[in-house]
Amino acid sequence: MGSMNPSNSATVYVSCFNTVLQAASALGVDRQMLIDGVGLDVASLAIPDERLPAPQFIELYQLADKAAENADLGLYVGRLIYFLGLNLQLYMTTICRNLKEYLNVIPSTISFRGDLGRVIICPDGEYIRLEWHPLDDYTAKLRYLSDEMLSSSKLIVDSICALPVPVLRVELSYARPANTDVLENMFCSELSFDASVSCLYYSRKCLRYPLISLDYELGVEFKATPRSLVDNDGEDSPFLREVKVAITRSLPSGQLTIDSLSGDLGISRRTLQRRLTSRETSFKLLLQGVREELSLRYLVDSGLGITEIAFLLGYSDQASFSNAFRSWRGCSPSDHRNQQSR
Repeated sequence: MGSMNPSNSATVYVSCFNTVLQAASALGVDRQMLIDGVGLDVASLAIPDERLPAPQFIELYQLADKAAENADLGLYVGRLIYFLGLNLQLYMTTICRNLKEYLNVIPSTISFRGDLGRVIICPDGEYIRLEWHPLDDYTAKLRYLSDEMLSSSKLIVDSICALPVPVLRVELSYARPANTDVLENMFCSELSFDASVSCLYYSRKCLRYPLISLDYELGVEFKATPRSLVDNDGEDSPFLREVKVAITRSLPSGQLTIDSLSGDLGISRRTLQRRLTSRETSFKLLLQGVREELSLRYLVDSGLGITEIAFLLGYSDQASFSNAFRSWRGCSPSDHRNQQSR
């Protein structure tokens, strides 16, 4: 048996708390009652990249679930996560070319929610499974976490593809509820319960589906696309522009190496190194340059949190990004953003 509560050292980003509070409020629950009930500091809720204890988050969910008397609370929270993350998803459509590339980075996207769990993409014959794996045994049977993660993932996947991506089957780790109407409306009618893991089934052929291509400008702040990074680099050779775009596309996975980059470019590692050396640069220098340039562009967009920017740049956490940014600019990302907004 696992622990009866999430680890006391685990933390969750404050955005998770705010989405639960917003969903519960929409269902008629008094927001202040929830805040007081779990001892939340109101000031902390206004700090976008603040992290609070995971046990406190679970306690908030349990209190909201009880007060709302609505078993579908997690589905509504997932819907909010989807809409609140639209800005990030639009950036991802400029980075990834198809659903396969996007699904390769999904596990990394979970990292900016906190110590809750991870998503795993598994091939299964003619299907692929998007599985939700909580980090703690105790939370595996909590319906609202499975509902939150699967519903937000389903909405994102279906919205970023140029073609519809229907869920074909759903397995859920909790017991069958008395009413499954909202679950069926969210996912599909093929539901099974008491499964070993909560997951969504998709057709494997959807991996080839292209992502949406924006044919309009979202605004003056939305300029940090892979192509915009190199459009104005008149001194760069076509090869260096291609390398920079490939780096940008691979960054969110958090797994970029010179070997993976050479594979993406369809050349050997030795050939890549030789071509970079002949242009008086290296993989390390290009990687740092792309990250620095993108960080400055991302920070202009107030709709992206520092944690989301760290993810887009391939850093494991906000602290790693902040340390790198200090070495480039002599200040923290937040301080730079504040200075530019004055």
